[in-house]
Amino acid sequence: MRGVILPGRERVELKEFDRPEPGHGQVLVKMKASGLCGSDLRAIYHEHTGSGAERYQNVIAGHEPSGRVEAVGPGVGGFGPGDRVVVYHILGCGRCEECTKGFMIGCSSPERAAYGWQRDGGHADYLLAEARTLLPLPDELTYTDGALVACGFGTAYQGILRAGVSGRDTVLVVGLGPVGLGAVMLAASSGAEVIGVDLIPERLELARDAGAAHVLMGGEGAVEEIRDLTDGRGTEVGMDCSGSAAGRRLCLEAARDWGRVVYIGEGGSVTFEPSPLLLHKQLT
Repeated sequence: MRGVILPGRERVELKEFDRPEPGHGQVLVKMKASGLCGSDLRAIYHEHTGSGAERYQNVIAGHEPSGRVEAVGPGVGGFGPGDRVVVYHILGCGRCEECTKGFMIGCSSPERAAYGWQRDGGHADYLLAEARTLLPLPDELTYTDGALVACGFGTAYQGILRAGVSGRDTVLVVGLGPVGLGAVMLAASSGAEVIGVDLIPERLELARDAGAAHVLMGGEGAVEEIRDLTDGRGTEVGMDCSGSAAGRRLCLEAARDWGRVVYIGEGGSVTFEPSPLLLHKQLT
């Protein structure tokens, strides 16, 4: 079978591999869609800069896979050939506190492995998956939808849950890449009024199509525009998906008193005075 390796220095290598056979508790999945995450670009494609959970071990890339079950190994129940599935991208030890809570990404065991990072991922004709990392893909969703769910939309959804977003909120989403657009869709579907901010006009249009009530160019004057849209109050929820210092500050500055701010975008840093932006505004 074919598989993609990312050796760094902005190179992609397509190689031939033996098709794996599922062992006990394993499922062979015929790949139908496999997404490219921003972390792949940041920590693998340009250069291998990751460490710990982001240490790439020269395996087949791709941690946003979706496909159809081809074969199952002994001991697998609940899945069979022909089933449509999403592959959750983290395989935890299954025994620690984080794993038993269903939060495998927080597993700190040496056994923890991510598809596309420490074990072969979805950029291939087939993926050998552990059955406990599979989720059924409903018929009304496409395989492309499935590839978006676990990492991209799952990351945004965790932010939505942390902030307790509801129809009573105005939600600011800064950074309208794949995760940010997912946050827009999820917040809008929760009944919230969504304001999307980015520096790229095409992304603003995508956010409007995804359900944002208002879209703004970032930069000077953005806080005042957000205040105008919220009758001077500011936003109940700010979600930074950009990972930039400016985006993170904007979420704090635009938040109303007693608001909630969630940082989702990775990388970079931010510096601010906590008293006026956090303490005096009673932000969470």
